[in-house]
Amino acid sequence: MKFKIEPQPYRPGASFLTLLEKEILRFKKIALQTIFAPVLMGLLYLLVFGQVLAGKMPTFDGVNYLHFLVPGLVMMTMLQNAFGNSSSSMLSSKIMGSLIFIQLPPFAGWELSLAMIGASIVRALIVGAGVLLASFLWSPPPMDHLLWILVFGFMGAALMGSLGLICGLWADKFDQVGAFQSFVILPLTFLSGVFYSINQLPPIFQTLSRFNPFFYIIDGFRYGFFSQSDFNPWVSLSVVTISGLAAAGFATYLMPGLTRRINKKSA
Repeated sequence: MKFKIEPQPYRPGASFLTLLEKEILRFKKIALQTIFAPVLMGLLYLLVFGQVLAGKMPTFDGVNYLHFLVPGLVMMTMLQNAFGNSSSSMLSSKIMGSLIFIQLPPFAGWELSLAMIGASIVRALIVGAGVLLASFLWSPPPMDHLLWILVFGFMGAALMGSLGLICGLWADKFDQVGAFQSFVILPLTFLSGVFYSINQLPPIFQTLSRFNPFFYIIDGFRYGFFSQSDFNPWVSLSVVTISGLAAAGFATYLMPGLTRRINKKSA
């Protein structure tokens, strides 16, 4: 008896969901490193800076420093983990040679890129929620505009997931990704107003802070908690949205080029 295998129709949506599930399972396998460790790190930042600087750092009207610190730490943790998730996934797949197995099927470039970015968003939201819940051990911060919090959390994670994917596509070894994190991501994050309001800075440094895209992410995110911010939240949302769409589009554009590079090396 002969069996005939009928070809299945190509379903883009199903392919994307399969790739997304694969990426989520990847970081769930090592949850101790990818989820619990960042939450613990955020908790330590909150414990140390919240206690040491409480009452010494001016913040918004009617907002104590511990509450002011929580949104910044939550978003900082989300940004770092979104970037780390997509960059490590792409670079690991390239180094181990397993990337070819998801590029051989007829997956579109946007499916692969958006699946990795989507998994980065999921990881960032889980870690951010963990840090936020940990802050309840002291005093839960007010959350005046939940929609603003969710939108800035999503868009910030999408932007960093896209940048991490671009970095993973560019890098050939982990040292390059580590250098990019140490000399670009980490300084921009720490100088974006996580631990302070930029209104405390001299005018020239306030102006320089407005050239830091991470400032708009954290400032808009903080607006969702207190209905107060250092800058117009609608402008911040526009900057973050445009930057996120541009980064995601560029990462998707680079995907066919990576396929050609892999095929060239295999030939």
